[in-house]
Amino acid sequence: MSGYRRIASSRSRITDLSRWTHARRGQTLVETALVLPLFLMVLFGIIIVGLGVFNQQQLTNAAREAARHAAIHSATEPLCPVVPRLPYDPQGSYKPLSYLRCDRPEIGWPKMTTAARDAVAGLRRTDVHVAACWSGYRVPGTEGTPTGFDQKPPGTYVIGGVTTVVTATQSAFAQCRIDGRDPTSDTASIGCRSGLPTTDQASAISEAPGRPVANTVTAYACYDWRPPLAGFLLIPSTVTLRAVITEAIQRQQ
Repeated sequence: MSGYRRIASSRSRITDLSRWTHARRGQTLVETALVLPLFLMVLFGIIIVGLGVFNQQQLTNAAREAARHAAIHSATEPLCPVVPRLPYDPQGSYKPLSYLRCDRPEIGWPKMTTAARDAVAGLRRTDVHVAACWSGYRVPGTEGTPTGFDQKPPGTYVIGGVTTVVTATQSAFAQCRIDGRDPTSDTASIGCRSGLPTTDQASAISEAPGRPVANTVTAYACYDWRPPLAGFLLIPSTVTLRAVITEAIQRQQ
């Protein structure tokens, strides 16, 4: 009888162990079912955010290259200058004889746009949209008109032995606009498409002997990015990425 009891007790312990093992397996499956979706959400969220940061950096590179191209190939560039909608001021001996409206907004600044698109990787080049506008000092009250631009900044100047004092009432900085918005402070409200309207406040000339100016060019680049797994993790189907860079106009010798 004692042997039978030991065998029965052993069988009982084996049965209890088997039940405990099955219970542990079931618990593990339940825990996995609960934790795995959360883990995948966090993992894919990190990957998608990383892709977004990378694409934003690429777009910033595009805006930087566009601004640099426009700043270097300014109105004093003799071959193919990048020009705004305002006409180039013909006064001054620094005007190159070969000046022409080459890379202009009416045709979408093809050379500046190409320079911007060449700076991106991992984005569809044709979907990277670029626009630019020019800012500078103007006669107060003439903002947005084709007159009164390319003024000297307030200060004291000695030009040709003559001292000239320019006050803030005579010359004030005017910020250009893209799509009716100030690109340096209201970027998120600017559309993302080709042919955005621009309002220039200066030409593309740079500071030159006898003609001090402080003109700048602001380049805007945008891209409608469609994240992978759109709709997952409440990710929208399209995210508009935007970048703005401002450069001082440089004179070509």
